[in-house]
Amino acid sequence: METYTIGFDKLTFNNLFDILNGRQMVMLSAEAVNRIAACRSYLDQKMAGQDEPIYGINTGFGSLCNHRISREDLSQLQTNLVMSHACGMGEEAPADVVRLMLILKARSLSYGHSGVQVDTVQRLLDFYNHDILPIVYEQGSLGASGDLAPLAHLSLPLLGMGEVRLKGEKMDAAKALSLMGWKPLVLQSKEGLALLNGTQFMSSYGVYSLIRSIRLSILSDIIGALSLDAFDGRPEPFNHLLHQIRGHRGQISTAERFRKLLEGSELINRPKEHVQDPYSFRCIPQVHGAVKDTINHAAGVFSSEINAVTDNPTIFIEEDLIISGGNFHGEPIALVMDFLAIALAELGNISERRTYQLIAGKRGLPGFLVARPGLNSGFMIPQYAAASIVSQNKQLSTPASVDSIESSQGQEDHVSMGANAATKLLRVVNNLEKILAIELMNAAQALEFRRPARSSDFIENFVADYRKVVPFVENDRIMFTDMEATTAFLRKVSLNIPDSLVPGI
Repeated sequence: METYTIGFDKLTFNNLFDILNGRQMVMLSAEAVNRIAACRSYLDQKMAGQDEPIYGINTGFGSLCNHRISREDLSQLQTNLVMSHACGMGEEAPADVVRLMLILKARSLSYGHSGVQVDTVQRLLDFYNHDILPIVYEQGSLGASGDLAPLAHLSLPLLGMGEVRLKGEKMDAAKALSLMGWKPLVLQSKEGLALLNGTQFMSSYGVYSLIRSIRLSILSDIIGALSLDAFDGRPEPFNHLLHQIRGHRGQISTAERFRKLLEGSELINRPKEHVQDPYSFRCIPQVHGAVKDTINHAAGVFSSEINAVTDNPTIFIEEDLIISGGNFHGEPIALVMDFLAIALAELGNISERRTYQLIAGKRGLPGFLVARPGLNSGFMIPQYAAASIVSQNKQLSTPASVDSIESSQGQEDHVSMGANAATKLLRVVNNLEKILAIELMNAAQALEFRRPARSSDFIENFVADYRKVVPFVENDRIMFTDMEATTAFLRKVSLNIPDSLVPGI
């Protein structure tokens, strides 16, 4: 099995994709180990001669920051912090999100600005490498002061507390440690705060959603091209001249991809009786392109965040400074997660409109895409389902980041609500996948009514792969089964898009 090493190199989305999908082992580089150890040694020496209060190290937390803690209680202070802050509720975070949390927390602590022990960072990676996943709950974080509650649940098992999933089985963390032959960690000064302060819950949800968004963006182009051909759409709205004079990168990339996806299609090139297409077809480059630009913007923000130090206070050895600040505040990513949710909701919105056009009995296609409508309802109700899901996405696109509720007796008087932005973003992603699945069902069905004319080789091969999973609908059958199978197909299908078809995202 390949190994990814956390060192000086920037962690990229490709790294995370390979780590998660290849289940690569992750380890600390020698340089990272040295940085972590040097910072811990500095903090120990600093505390040995330190009488002044240093927030979170020899004081209480939040509004309790003015309470001094004795030297003999510094370790217990950190353990108490982790226990008392494990107040998450709701559903369990998805397994891949928890895996990302373990990696991103280790990455943030590896810079040598956090004062943790090497063993603490290594144990995070041990959990990841052995797929021992702490049970983390979706609700409880305000997205400022870090993701306190979810990161407390992530950290409890390091101490032999809380619960984990080992090979899918839910068990007490103490039992899992015993099975592995590991002893619970004993936290030193500042370590609990370093583990709990940070944006790794928000970041992990955001990165997971972003990686899936990139794939869904490509799939939306492929399915949109299939719908365009099945609807007997016109090629002119994809002419490069049209998009060059507006200049948006995503719009130009989308039009280019559609031209190449449909290259050689008999359908797109045949004479048309209609002069224009509805906006859901004619404006695909503008809408899909704007979503691509949003994804690219979000990717830039998240690239900075996953390579950042976001705990507090922060230690600077060379400057001999321990600075208490606010790098744990989730505003930078809360805003872009709300933005991304809005963009993806629009991608689903225009997809559903194409589905509606395909079943409307226009341009030689039968009503509801069955040969004998009336006796058969055909594809009537899948469109209802898509409309319902689209409506839910609109509701989920209300920004979380515009809200703030004061906490900790006014000490934490402005928060990002980025965790709520993160969890609802993933719901929008899951919903978009279902909406695209419904469009694919309809578009593939409509294409069969254009025979013997053919689409491009790429589209025909894509449909042929799909037909191995979901056959053509001759007469009414249980559509739910087809909808579920189509959604699973989108998750697993190898896109096999040549580089020439991937301008941008």
